[in-house]
Amino acid sequence: MNHWIVVPVVLPAVLAAILTLSMRQTPTLQRTVSLAGVAALLAVAVGLTVEAASGAISVYELGNWPAPFGIVLVLDRLSALMVLLTAVLAALVLLYAIGSGWDQRGQHFHPLYQFQLMGIFGAFLTGDAFNLFVFFEVLLIASYGLMIHAGGRRRLKAGVQYVIYNLLGSTLFLFALGTLYAVTGTLNMADMAERAAEIPAGDGALLRVGAMLLFLVFAIKAAVLPLHFWLPETYAAAPAPVAALFAIMTKVGAYAILRMYTLVFGPELGVTANLVDQLLLYAALITLAVGMIGILGSKGLGRLAAFATIGSLGTLLIAISGFREETTAAAIYYMLHSTLAGALLFLIVDMVRERRGADTLVPGSRMAQHGLITALFFGAAIATAGMPPLSGFIGKLLILDAVRGMDAVWLIWAVVLGMSAVAVLGFAQAGSAVFWKPLPDAETTKAPAQAPPVALPMVAACAMLGAIILLAVLAGPVMRYVEATATQLHTPGDYIAAVLGTR
Repeated sequence: MNHWIVVPVVLPAVLAAILTLSMRQTPTLQRTVSLAGVAALLAVAVGLTVEAASGAISVYELGNWPAPFGIVLVLDRLSALMVLLTAVLAALVLLYAIGSGWDQRGQHFHPLYQFQLMGIFGAFLTGDAFNLFVFFEVLLIASYGLMIHAGGRRRLKAGVQYVIYNLLGSTLFLFALGTLYAVTGTLNMADMAERAAEIPAGDGALLRVGAMLLFLVFAIKAAVLPLHFWLPETYAAAPAPVAALFAIMTKVGAYAILRMYTLVFGPELGVTANLVDQLLLYAALITLAVGMIGILGSKGLGRLAAFATIGSLGTLLIAISGFREETTAAAIYYMLHSTLAGALLFLIVDMVRERRGADTLVPGSRMAQHGLITALFFGAAIATAGMPPLSGFIGKLLILDAVRGMDAVWLIWAVVLGMSAVAVLGFAQAGSAVFWKPLPDAETTKAPAQAPPVALPMVAACAMLGAIILLAVLAGPVMRYVEATATQLHTPGDYIAAVLGTR
């Protein structure tokens, strides 16, 4: 077994315990250890991605217990890519949080941050549906603490709403797992796929119920309309660096849909064939429309970034709903782009709040580093809206090309292109108000008490924009990787054979 597979789960857990028990009173040491841990995770993620690029599927059996009896972690192209994306995002967001001082505005930021990473990495690597639930709960519990970091009435109110809504989702998750276990007798994904295939079409009603319940759970996590109500206020009220890390959390729901409905409930499984694809498609189209119209109607940069996240998720789920290799490859590329672009928007929101004292879309005084922040916002805006030459444009082109074989192709094209125009208008309106119409300094009514720190936050934000540019420049090699990933994902026999061996 390759023991490196378990490192992204074990290392953050160990670091979180050490940071909590031994370093609570030494902020500098906390920062050093946390940064070193994230750097190590990034190095491990790069190594795992290189290993997965060969096409081999590696399985780690905890306690040397074989599947389906023991807990397994599975490394394939998709899980490795998501681990790498999370590690890159975590490193840049942590740099920003330390440089801006957000990590010291409340208690236990770094332990919660590490626990959050443990849950996200575990969700991407697990090969067991019940442990997917466990890792969901780990990342959610950590996110509750990060959500209310630094306090505040609005943040606490949004945090309570976030907790209640996700607890309902977790309860539904348990119902779904119980139903599937009653039908298949297992919760190992590979074993479940084998057993589900043996169920006669006439006896699959309970399996369909379990599959639909599971879809609803993942739709809540991915903020699919009409299950998206928790996201706008939660992300807008959260500390901006925390919201930037949360950009990957909604992708966990999208990843779970992609994993479960290609491996276990794939199109070739007659019992659940065409169960969620049409439902997901039309829900995604509405989600995209609501997200982009929300950008146009937002009164603050925080809510604008939150609605941009919802709109990007709608675009991503349109591609996923095709459940074909072409649409899956386009979806994976767009997932990489939308995570980085969404995180960058939230970092820019924090920069504006720190300098102006608010993020309202009204003209104000010129800020420190006004030109650089304007350029960052412009880059994030055209990336999110899907304008050339950044990766958002390439991602949307790939999706529009991939859906040509779908029945609703003209509706998809009309909604995607129309909502892109709405997003451009919304970002132009917001950018004009905040960056292009500054008032004279004498007319400023509110400003922060002291000038915010500059170096690390700017480095982190510029590096995030650089990653988006690099994704566009290296679109060819990245697409070759994601096309191979999509092929592997739609060939579930290899995954099942790797997990279950010669059983």
